[in-house]
Amino acid sequence: MELFREFRFEAAHRLPNVPEGHKCARLHGHSYLVVVQLDGPVDPEAGWVVDFGDVKAAFKPLEERLDHYYLNEVEGLENPTSENLAVWIWDRLIGALPMLSAVTVRETCTSGCTYRGR
Repeated sequence: MELFREFRFEAAHRLPNVPEGHKCARLHGHSYLVVVQLDGPVDPEAGWVVDFGDVKAAFKPLEERLDHYYLNEVEGLENPTSENLAVWIWDRLIGALPMLSAVTVRETCTSGCTYRGR
């Protein structure tokens, strides 16, 4: 079974390693959507893979660190591309959510990425 939980947050960033003149080198913000996906068997007694509340609780400290912050100042996100943000989130969730199978980061309505671990 695959299940997912979505989280939203607002944050500003700039991309320091893009070519000169690239618009993303300027400070700007996004309404981010993060989808945390887990894969595993349905527990026959509980009837679920994992309690959605457990997924929410695991993500809460990350949301508190990201929401309405300047991502370039978050340790490990000095170059806060969607790809680096997905890996950053994965690395902080995998210990609490061992069935984690994917982290999707959408920074606009039409652009994003999915990370499935190392």
